[in-house]
Amino acid sequence: MSKRKSAKYKLDRRMGENIWGRPNSPVNKRSYGPGQHGQRRKGKMSDYGLQLRAKQKLKGYYGDVTEKQFKRTYAEASRMKGDTSQNLIGLLERRLDMIVYRAKFAPTIFAARQLVSHGHIYVNGVKCNIASRRVDVGDVVSLGAKAKEMALVIEAQGLAERDIPDYVAPDGTDKVAFTRVPKLDEVPYPVTMEPNLVVEFYSR
Repeated sequence: MSKRKSAKYKLDRRMGENIWGRPNSPVNKRSYGPGQHGQRRKGKMSDYGLQLRAKQKLKGYYGDVTEKQFKRTYAEASRMKGDTSQNLIGLLERRLDMIVYRAKFAPTIFAARQLVSHGHIYVNGVKCNIASRRVDVGDVVSLGAKAKEMALVIEAQGLAERDIPDYVAPDGTDKVAFTRVPKLDEVPYPVTMEPNLVVEFYSR
């Protein structure tokens, strides 16, 4: 399981954007980067710098998955038919931890990953503790009995800052079905993501 060891919100400040759309992100008050040099004037970024930033932002949004895992996902997307950037987003959105997050079973992607790894999530009635598992169209993802009463889950379900997207269909409060693989413009990112720059980064 991938863990983000540094402060999660430091990524927000480094990018200068509230990438998860959380109301308590420090970017809402301080839009400059972290550290003593955070407020220094920035020069024009190179093409490589823009591509690297786009990759870091997308990778960070999905729970800061490891570079090895992210690169493998890109390689798979590039082998598929159609637009590679759209394929990449589709594969990332099919991750089990992301479906749990989209279903509002957890307040953050990191909490969603923990919920999965602790065995609180079921796919088609079978317990699954692998956060990176790929969910197929038609699969049903549900909460375990203990998870239904967890304060974390109850808090997430009451969050007003985000809605459940169309491709994740709720069935009551403890179950959702993954109905289709979304396109980039259907994914509810709080900030602009540029997977085309990620493709350029890896295809150099």
